[in-house]
Amino acid sequence: MPQVVLAANASVAESNPVRRSVALVIGGFTGIFVFAIAAGLTESRVLCALSATVAAAIAGRRQWRRPTVAVDATGCSRAWILTGLAASILALALIFRLSVFMIDSERTGYSAVPWSDWEIRHSCLTAYFVAAGVVRRTPNVYDPSLYAAPGDDPRKPRMPQTMGLFRVDQYEYPPPFLLAPRLISLAVPGFLRLRSAWFGLSGLALLAGLLAAARAMAPRAGTRALLLAPIVLGSLSVINTLQKGNVQIVVIALSVLAMAEIERKRRPLGGAVLAFVTVSKLYPGLLVVYLLARRDWRAVAWTAVFSVIFVALTIADVGWQPFAAFRQHLPGLMSGEAFPAFRNPAAVAINLSIPGLLFKLKLFGLADFGFDAAGRLGTLYMVGALVITVALARRVPAEDRTGPLIWVTVLLLATLRSPFLPWSYATFPALWLLTLLAAADVPRPWALAPFLGAAALLSIVLAVDSPLDPRVKVLASAVPMVLMLVLPAVVILRTDAATRRSHALT
Repeated sequence: MPQVVLAANASVAESNPVRRSVALVIGGFTGIFVFAIAAGLTESRVLCALSATVAAAIAGRRQWRRPTVAVDATGCSRAWILTGLAASILALALIFRLSVFMIDSERTGYSAVPWSDWEIRHSCLTAYFVAAGVVRRTPNVYDPSLYAAPGDDPRKPRMPQTMGLFRVDQYEYPPPFLLAPRLISLAVPGFLRLRSAWFGLSGLALLAGLLAAARAMAPRAGTRALLLAPIVLGSLSVINTLQKGNVQIVVIALSVLAMAEIERKRRPLGGAVLAFVTVSKLYPGLLVVYLLARRDWRAVAWTAVFSVIFVALTIADVGWQPFAAFRQHLPGLMSGEAFPAFRNPAAVAINLSIPGLLFKLKLFGLADFGFDAAGRLGTLYMVGALVITVALARRVPAEDRTGPLIWVTVLLLATLRSPFLPWSYATFPALWLLTLLAAADVPRPWALAPFLGAAALLSIVLAVDSPLDPRVKVLASAVPMVLMLVLPAVVILRTDAATRRSHALT
C-alpha cells in the first residue's frame, strides 16, 4: 500500500510542472487575444494592458485550480512533452508578433507573410464589414459591384476596391452570418478597430475549440491533445487565416465546441452554437446528419429551434430580401461560378477542394470542364461524404471517448465540398485532426519525426503572388491534399477496429 501511495505522489509531482506550464500557456494566449479585443473597444493602451493582465490571470488560475482539461502527463513521453512546450513558446511568440500588425495595420513587417504583398493586403473581413454595413439599403449583398473596382473585367483577375491598405473581398455567406459583424460593430467603430477585435475574438474561439476537443477525450489522450494544440495555433496557415479575418477556422472550432457541449448533455448550448455556424456557413450541417444517425433527437431539436431563431433574428434585422438574393446566388456558390478567384490561374492552383480538381486539369490542358461539371462533381462527392458520416455515427461506441476525431473528420470532409477552398485555411482541420490522432494513441518515440514532418507540410502557406508557375503550384498542392484525404481514411480504419473490439467484448 505505501508503494502505491508513493507511486501516485510521484505521478502527481511529475505532472505538476506540465500542469503549471499548460496554465501559463493558456493564460498567455488569453491575454494576447483579450488585449486585441480591448484595442478594438478603446484606444487606451493602459486599459488594454489591464484587461489582458486580468484575463490572463483568471484563465491561467482557472486552468491551475479547476482545469478545463485534467492534466495527466503520465501518458506522455519526455520527447512529446518537450515538443509541446517548445511549440507553446513558439506559438505564443508568433501570435504576439501578429497581434502587433492586427492592432496597428501600418506595421506590415509583423504580418504572417511579410514578403507577400497579396497576403498582407488580402482581408476576408473587409467583405463581412462592407456587407454588414450596406445590407439594409442594398439587400443584394452578393452584387459584385459592391466589392469590385470600377472597370473590373470579368475575363481577367479581379480588380477589388480598396479600404486603406486592404483589398476588399467579396461576400459569399448566407445572410444570418451578418448578425455577428453587425452586432460587434455596435461596440467597435470602424474597420481597423473591428479588425483588431475580430482577431481577438477569433483567437479565443479557436482556443476554446481546442480545449473542448481535449476535454472530450480520455485524460491521458486529452493531455496529449492539449500539449499538441500549440502546433495548431502556431502554424503559419492558422496565423495567416487569423490575419485575414477569415471565419473558416472559427466555424470549425465552434462546431467542435458545440459537439463537445452536446456530448456533455448541455444540448441547448451546443445546439445554439451548432445552429449559428450551420445557418452561417451551411457545411457544419453535416454534423446535424451525424446527430440524426446517432438518434440524438434532443440535440437535433435544439439545433433546429435555434436555427429558426437565428433566421428570424436576421429577418427582423435586415428583412427578407437578403434571403431572396442568396437563393438566386446559391447555384453559383455551389458550382463555383460566383467566386471571382476562378478568374485567376494562381488562385485556381492553390484551391484544395474536390470540385476544384477539374479546373486544375484545365491548367495542364488535359480537359476543359466548366462550372456545371464542377457542381455535379461536388454533389457526387457530397453523397459520399454523407454516407461516410452516417457510417461513422453508427459505428462509434457511445463509451468511446474519441468523438473529437470523428467531428473534425466530418468537418474536414464537409469543407472539401466547397468549390473554392484556398490553401491558406484549407489545411486547418487536417492539421488539427493529425494532432488528435497522435494524441488518441500512446505516442511512440519513432513516431515523433514523421508526425512533425506531416504537421509542417500542413502548416505552410503558398502565397497567391509567389513567382512559381501555376502548374508548379498545382503539383505542390497535391502534398497537403493527399494528407487531407489520407487522415480521414485513417480515422475510418481506426473506428472500424474499435467497433470490432467492442463487438468482441460483448
